[in-house]
Amino acid sequence: MSFLSPLRELNHEQRHTVLASFLGWTLDAFDYFLLVFVIVGISHEFGVQKTEVTYGLFLTLAARPIGALLFGRLADRFGRRPILMLDVILFSLFELATAFSPSLTVLLVLRFLFGIAMGGEWGLGASLAMESIPAKSRGMVSGLLQSGYPCGFFLGALVNWLLVDHIGWRGLFMVGVLPALLVLYIRRKVPESPVWQETQQAQKRGLVEAMQGHWKLAIYLMLLMTAFNMFSHGSQDMYPTFLQENLHIPAGSGTAFILTALLNLGALTGGLFFGSLSERIGRRKAIVIAALLAVPMIPLWMYGGSLVLLGLGAFLIQVMVQGAWGVVPTHLNELSPDAVRGTLPGFAYQMGNLLAAITATAQSWVAAHHGGGLAFAMSLWIAVVAVLLALLAWLGPEARAVRFGKA
Repeated sequence: MSFLSPLRELNHEQRHTVLASFLGWTLDAFDYFLLVFVIVGISHEFGVQKTEVTYGLFLTLAARPIGALLFGRLADRFGRRPILMLDVILFSLFELATAFSPSLTVLLVLRFLFGIAMGGEWGLGASLAMESIPAKSRGMVSGLLQSGYPCGFFLGALVNWLLVDHIGWRGLFMVGVLPALLVLYIRRKVPESPVWQETQQAQKRGLVEAMQGHWKLAIYLMLLMTAFNMFSHGSQDMYPTFLQENLHIPAGSGTAFILTALLNLGALTGGLFFGSLSERIGRRKAIVIAALLAVPMIPLWMYGGSLVLLGLGAFLIQVMVQGAWGVVPTHLNELSPDAVRGTLPGFAYQMGNLLAAITATAQSWVAAHHGGGLAFAMSLWIAVVAVLLALLAWLGPEARAVRFGKA
């Protein structure tokens, strides 16, 4: 396929770097999404309301800016590669520890710590990949990297479907330690970012000095990523609960797995398509088109009426949601100065997560206070956020194909 040609043009080391960055985000998302499949099971075991368990999602998202800032600054100072390996080990270990939570309070604390580690991965992987490939490949690779997120969701759905009835929710979190094995691959196959090596002196400046003249950009990127995260989490985090409560489809059933698989297949398709499209029509225009096309998909997604139509709706809504997201890795990295590229994209992304962290809890609250339940809450949320995202993207800057490193 012609839109895959940028991948074929990468050399051996560049392909390893892209694959490692993709797998890092995939496995990070896999560990995150395991919780969304077992909200009901955890609430039953600890004797609490489901809304209380959703605070685990909130705390994970809220902690991610801390990790983005901490690991991002370390990566700008010591290199993308070693800090990425450290980060992967930490989020895997915190995932494993969650399996042994004796109470909801301990589980919530561990999800917060997991969020710190999770917050570092996206920025490190994205900057390492974007700094290692030719400018003309960024759009396609951006879509591929961001597609790691729905791939992680799919893996979580698959593991939940196959194993939850046999090993329970605690067993799922034990499986979540496996991403630590990725470190062995990174250590053997992935080189350091050539742009970071070229500009090491610049990376040793303090954050305030490096960000001089770029604070307005940072604030804009945080607002943009708030809308992006409300878009993504608003369409995904409560979807398994919607299937259980509104459609009465058990979480571990084959039907739930198929619907979730269609959702993630749509996300993968959208990320690759719109990421590649952004190379031709521009980053902002691709984001706006994808965001606005999500709105007419809402009725089919939430009110399809049959499993076939609901499956089609799940596929199409995520083509648009993750289509818009497929542009994000390259858009944020192109807008960021060299000296803070390890920090700013990830920090802006995760600050957006912090500001959007209430999404699942807010949707749950609206559903509890409105006769339409989760279907109404999720529909309203996505319609409003899609328009807001399109507006923010259109009004912002763009730096497509900007050169990284020293001129």
